[in-house]
Amino acid sequence: MRHAAALPSAFSFHPAATALVIIDMQRDFLEPGGFGAALGNDVSLLSRAIGPCRALLDAARAAGLLVIHTREGHRPDLSDCPPAKRLRAPPGLRIGDPGPMGRILIRGEAGHEIIPTLAPIPGEVVLDKPGKGAFCETDLDLILRNRGIAALLIAGVTTEVCVSTTLREANDRGYRCAAISDACASYFPAFHDAALAMIHAQGGIFGWVATSAATITALESAP
Repeated sequence: MRHAAALPSAFSFHPAATALVIIDMQRDFLEPGGFGAALGNDVSLLSRAIGPCRALLDAARAAGLLVIHTREGHRPDLSDCPPAKRLRAPPGLRIGDPGPMGRILIRGEAGHEIIPTLAPIPGEVVLDKPGKGAFCETDLDLILRNRGIAALLIAGVTTEVCVSTTLREANDRGYRCAAISDACASYFPAFHDAALAMIHAQGGIFGWVATSAATITALESAP
């Protein structure tokens, strides 16, 4: 077992039964000129998570963890996009509309791709999800159970939306989860802080919160 300093207490995990899940580090959310910026967000606030994510990814690969990358996006015909989700945005900025990096949140478009710094390597799972949570209408649970995974290290964007939704879904399915605080980010720093506080409140009601440095130290420590 490895033990990472965390809130509300140390997060213990076995590398062979742990997966790193990196949520939605996509060009449309993180790069200038992408969908996130078009909505008026300061994408530099998300870029803060790139370095910690990369360091965590390198350590996870070296330790032999299962690595899973997720991407939020929809089929080109929008058959998997609920109208209530699409119609929340103003015309011209809706899912499927032409955007700076191709059609907004459509699989196969340039903006849908993971940023080059965190690009998956052969053998890593790339999971396309139509919703905020990575378990919704995907085979993530099947993949994890087939590999004997019991614990998840969760990073990515945004902290209060897709990261938190995935972590809560995982918690309800019996997985032990740690959100990696500096490897997550939000367009709204106050939302980031509140989302992390909610996870480890009341003795860890949803899970644990650890830094990338503490997690990497645990991954690199002698068993």
